[in-house]
Amino acid sequence: MRTVEILSGGEWVTTGEWIDVHDPADVRTPIVRVPALAAKDVTRAYDHAARGFAVWKRTSPFERSRIMTDAARLIRERADAVAADVTAENGKTLAEARGETLKAADFLEYYAGLARQGYGTLLHDVRPNHRTHTQREPIGVILVISPWNDPLITPARKLAPLLAAGNAAVFKPATETPVSGLHFARALHDAGLPAGVLNVVTGRTAEIEEALLDDPRIAGVTFTGSNSVGNRIRRRLADRNVRFQGELGGKNASVVLADADLPTAAKAVVAAAFGQAGQRCTATSRVIVERPVYTEFTRLLVAEVETLKVGPGSDPATTLCPLSSPRHRDSVLAHIGRAVEQGATVLTGGRADTEGERVHGCYVQPTVLAGVTPDTAVWRDEVFGPVLAVREVDDFTSAVEAVNDSGFGLAAAVFTRDLACAYRFADEAECGQVAVNTTTTGWDVHLPFGGFRDSGTAYKEQGDEVLRFSTRVKTVAVHFGAPEQTGA
Repeated sequence: MRTVEILSGGEWVTTGEWIDVHDPADVRTPIVRVPALAAKDVTRAYDHAARGFAVWKRTSPFERSRIMTDAARLIRERADAVAADVTAENGKTLAEARGETLKAADFLEYYAGLARQGYGTLLHDVRPNHRTHTQREPIGVILVISPWNDPLITPARKLAPLLAAGNAAVFKPATETPVSGLHFARALHDAGLPAGVLNVVTGRTAEIEEALLDDPRIAGVTFTGSNSVGNRIRRRLADRNVRFQGELGGKNASVVLADADLPTAAKAVVAAAFGQAGQRCTATSRVIVERPVYTEFTRLLVAEVETLKVGPGSDPATTLCPLSSPRHRDSVLAHIGRAVEQGATVLTGGRADTEGERVHGCYVQPTVLAGVTPDTAVWRDEVFGPVLAVREVDDFTSAVEAVNDSGFGLAAAVFTRDLACAYRFADEAECGQVAVNTTTTGWDVHLPFGGFRDSGTAYKEQGDEVLRFSTRVKTVAVHFGAPEQTGA
């Protein structure tokens, strides 16, 4: 079986213990193994990061930019091999994996450009002969914890801006999908990143959590994952001067108004709901339809869903990939079963897909549920799978109320030909990302990204907004006039 080393202190190293990684398309045989680090190895990673930060924060921004640009080039050159590993350990289709790989390179290139710019503002000063400005500086060593669903693009989204600003990082990829993030680390290493600036930690969370979160050298933690884990991290950091950036859960809604282009809306909703088998934080999982078009839209929606082809991500014909693990598959099926018990009707799907060789994988049929109410658990709980719930409402006002009747607030979309409704929706939807006549997914690297309420913290990701998390502001006043003369 193939083994993969981890990057620590500028060297590729292994340990005596290993973690097996499985392909969710066929879980019978491990495909690769990675080191299972111990707590002492994590502490050593922080030692390296502290030394790396001392070097990197003084490295010319132009040199940082060069290294990141070269790393982006290497990822593009290796795109086929990287995408194959993303598919193998995560399950997503090759087309999705290749898109993720190229987008990771985009993040490096974008922040390589920002690294060349000064971060600050020239300010007026009330005192004569003074010039005052603010400047942004890196905060130090940042712990990066990324999820299994986007195992390459999420590390890129987090690491590229913090490295561009001059920080160092300890990076913990998801246990289920560590190889993708290691490709990102290798590209940076091969591009000339100084030793210790980026250190990768693979291991079983229960065995290394204390060493990961309690190290006194941590200046910030950026985490993407479940609310339960995010809140546990937040509480653990609460009495320390450590910044926390959390991108947490979502229960994203798409609204279809009576004047919408229904076939276009159906295609967009299906793309947003079932891409990556619904395993996206921005995936549409609720559809709210005005009553006059509910029957016709639902017919179009189900017809579109039934064109999806379930299969392994390595098959070019596949349009719906397996879920990430047997445990997650079983969780999604439990959500469906509970919805049916609570009165929901299955319009299509609703079961595990065990046809032929798929019996060995983590497949769930693409599922559309009707007959749900605001009290149905599937309408409120994050399922994170290929499950879409549909409700009808009376009018625009009721639709917005249904969107906002959620503890989450990440993304929402509206489909309408009415410009007034579009802008009203943008103003009234209580979420961080709003789309009009397009999908809830697909936010590019330069667009600030993050949710409201339980979907995340105040620190946004992406764009230049993310620099608020990974930099601190210093105000500098310079007196450039001649010193005052005193009488003899």
